Amino acid sequence: MGARLCNYLSLHLTINPQNGNFRTVLLSRCQKEFENRDGAAKGDDTVRKRFHAFVLFLAELYLNLEIKGNEGQVTRADILQTGLQELLNTLFSNPLDSNLICAVKLLKLTGSVLEDAWKEKGKTYMDDIIQKIENVVLDANCSRDVKHMLLKLVELRSSNWGRVHIASTYREATPENDPNYFMNEPTFYTSEGLPFTAADPDYQEKYQELLERQDLFQGYEENGTGAEDQ
Repeated sequence: MGARLCNYLSLHLTINPQNGNFRTVLLSRCQKEFENRDGAAKGDDTVRKRFHAFVLFLAELYLNLEIKGNEGQVTRADILQTGLQELLNTLFSNPLDSNLICAVKLLKLTGSVLEDAWKEKGKTYMDDIIQKIENVVLDANCSRDVKHMLLKLVELRSSNWGRVHIASTYREATPENDPNYFMNEPTFYTSEGLPFTAADPDYQEKYQELLERQDLFQGYEENGTGAEDQ
């Protein structure tokens, strides 16, 4: 949700020319957080929670931030793609449970998009990431539950991130039969700044409440007038 707002501001907000446009200011701020990634991944619980919130925000930003070319074509920001790859390397190089859970959430959210983009460039970076995951499962002292999450992620990737071919028999998608069910869902944040999505069972009720509120506001125009008031 925050990333969508940032994309809107990037396209519409005019600020002091000396500071550049909103997107420049935003990416500059993200760069400062990014440069602290190694220390943050090794920090205490509070530092890591802040770092993980930043990682998931950057993932959402990559999916939502629109870069318009000279001919009007819309692309994603390559700098964010590179940043997410480096963040994944940092998370897997510091295989604490919380870091690994963050990496799983990041890949569930952006894995298919990242792999498609890398394949277009002839890169096999996702194969390298999957190898890191397999090494962690074999060697790291993470919990059994986290290892199970990592193995399910490898399974998800082997099924082309849960994407079903058109020729396949139609089934209504559910969390039980579609491993990609929660991909690209918006990420919300608690009052403490902790990210949560529909995949987090502890926040299902609150998540649904926020989704309904989001749908409500989408029915209003920028001047605050609903369609029924026209």
